[in-house]
Amino acid sequence: MRMLIATAGVLSPDSVAYFAERLVGAEGAVRVNHRHRGAPLLPGPDPREVWHPLSDHSPPWSSEEDALIARYVEERGHRLTDPLLAALRARGVEATVTYLEGEDPADTILAAAEEMRADLVVLGATKHLFAEWESVSARVLRDIKRPVLVIPAAPRPVDEMAE
Repeated sequence: MRMLIATAGVLSPDSVAYFAERLVGAEGAVRVNHRHRGAPLLPGPDPREVWHPLSDHSPPWSSEEDALIARYVEERGHRLTDPLLAALRARGVEATVTYLEGEDPADTILAAAEEMRADLVVLGATKHLFAEWESVSARVLRDIKRPVLVIPAAPRPVDEMAE
């Protein structure tokens, strides 16, 4: 079995590890996917938002800026996925991690599930899934063609909710 765990750091590591151990076991493939929208690191506007390939007025794009953003995405991803990876390892489930950057989290999850040919996608639910505001989990549930397990996320401290 191939399981994709899509997280922004709000899933309860113990709950996810419990299900992964029972559903995948030591023989399956588990991938933890953390998607980050982008990094507000660079002074001024984010060059990715104003750059256009056909414009002479696009700001210069440097490999240093690209590397800085990639490093930020990976460092933030580690901070948010390390507790989940530790809980999986404690139950004998090894997982690989992918740190992705993208504007649309639902599209990123859908693409990762297809690319991996996941047998099961694990999502968290931090808000009502089907309210006036459509959550990422609801969009994935609506558009995915694969089985999904939704695990209610543990509440986060108020000071972390702005991230």
